[in-house]
Amino acid sequence: MNAITQSRSGDTRQHILSVAKVLILGKGFSAVGLNEILKTAQVPKGSFYHYFDSKEHFGTVLLENYFDDYLAALAISLNVSSPKSALHLLLDYFDGWRESQCSDITSDKCLVVKLSGEVSDLSEAMRLALKQGTQRVITRLAQCLQQAVDNHEIVLSDDVETVTKELYYLWIGATLMAKVSHTPDAFNVAINALHARLNLVNQNSI
Repeated sequence: MNAITQSRSGDTRQHILSVAKVLILGKGFSAVGLNEILKTAQVPKGSFYHYFDSKEHFGTVLLENYFDDYLAALAISLNVSSPKSALHLLLDYFDGWRESQCSDITSDKCLVVKLSGEVSDLSEAMRLALKQGTQRVITRLAQCLQQAVDNHEIVLSDDVETVTKELYYLWIGATLMAKVSHTPDAFNVAINALHARLNLVNQNSI
């Protein structure tokens, strides 16, 4: 297979994943059938099975791809070589989380929240993809938080990993409740809890 063929092959695979992600973010994994994916992506069934052994395999790859893209974006937004402090990078990240999840743009929604409750009991492979992917996110956030601690921007009463997990779980829950209520109230609670957990409540500079 030459380089051009490899590139086209990769483009088709990524095109299927990108199209399907938007469909699944809107309807869920089980509600989106293979025919709908093929019709929307405008690819034949043979192309799908060239890249994916089954819908479960496809769902697992979809999640892995989602986390790869998310971590790549996270590496840019939490780049500690930027003029902003590590703490402000972290706060900007959560502000961006709230903004994206309150928007009407389906492609910006959280695939973790959309699929966790649905697929974790149906597919062990997809459950593991979610588990491993979310741990990667937590690890990257913890690195930024550790940088803020090392730079004496904040003082924590617990270890960085524990605090990072608390914050991530809090915001996943807030995202779910915002979907239920169709209001940003859960994110307002999450922002206040974030500031309190990082001991920022009485800091005028934040």
